[in-house]
Amino acid sequence: MLLGGGGGGVVVVVLLLPPHAGRTPKRPRQTIGRPAECVFHITKRLGHVDASGPTQSGRRDSLRQGVFRDHASGMSLQKVFLTAEWRTIAMLNYEVDPGLLLPFVPAGTELDRWNGKVFASLVGFRFLKTKVLGLCFPFHRNFDEVNLRFYVRRMQGGEVRRGVVFIKEIVPRWAIATLARTVYNERYVSLPMRHRIESRAGSCFSVEYGWRTRAGWNRISLTTDGDPALPEESSEKQFITEHYWGYAAQSRGGCLEYRVSHPSWRVWNSRDAQLEGDLTEIYGRDLAETVRHRPTSAFLAEGSEVAVHRGRKL
Repeated sequence: MLLGGGGGGVVVVVLLLPPHAGRTPKRPRQTIGRPAECVFHITKRLGHVDASGPTQSGRRDSLRQGVFRDHASGMSLQKVFLTAEWRTIAMLNYEVDPGLLLPFVPAGTELDRWNGKVFASLVGFRFLKTKVLGLCFPFHRNFDEVNLRFYVRRMQGGEVRRGVVFIKEIVPRWAIATLARTVYNERYVSLPMRHRIESRAGSCFSVEYGWRTRAGWNRISLTTDGDPALPEESSEKQFITEHYWGYAAQSRGGCLEYRVSHPSWRVWNSRDAQLEGDLTEIYGRDLAETVRHRPTSAFLAEGSEVAVHRGRKL
């Protein structure tokens, strides 16, 4: 609207503008098409691998600040393969016979121990706001994952790189499982999944993650106890939650190493941690028998934004 005066009169000019005029248009979210096209597009863009619930309060995640750099490895954001948020991370931990895990240990790594003990963990969490090479997969941004993992270490010069090896990872989407198998040779499978996250009194939560095999539904669940806190130095919680490398044996021999970057997570103690179902179909008889027993420990990690870097073949 423009008001003006002259010769004792008033002129009123009304300009009708579209509602978005004067605003900076939002940058459209980059997306790509159907699941099979997504996998093809990403793997082509890579030229295959570079083969050579509750939220955090009072803190900003380093990735969102836009200045993230992994000083330990020298890899900058340009070499990030995937960004996402891992949230509401239920972790059931089992002391295991090292002999059960030795067939899964990738070349160049060795089993990592806490106080002389070897652990495997059954982990369920929410995978949110997922982007691969900066691209969004339609209907594939937010999903559940359940995995069985154990812990290894590798010496690089004078640095001890503490990492995770996945025995099996379960997701509900075919495209996600196919991409992970293609790019990292990780042991992903696609199965129907569901979750339940309920807030209780105070800062407590009840959490459940389920997946369905031919034998029926399986689930892990726990209820938190008390308030969350950062793990104490050299504690079991710190050992379980702060392994910042991933290692995957490759079909043609050797091993792929990749960095996983995230801040330290606050952790709740838990009670009533349970595993229900028959895991033989997914993990085999010996491992299924191991995790069928009561876990050595269990807790809920708050989670954060994460960055998974491109892999390097060792």
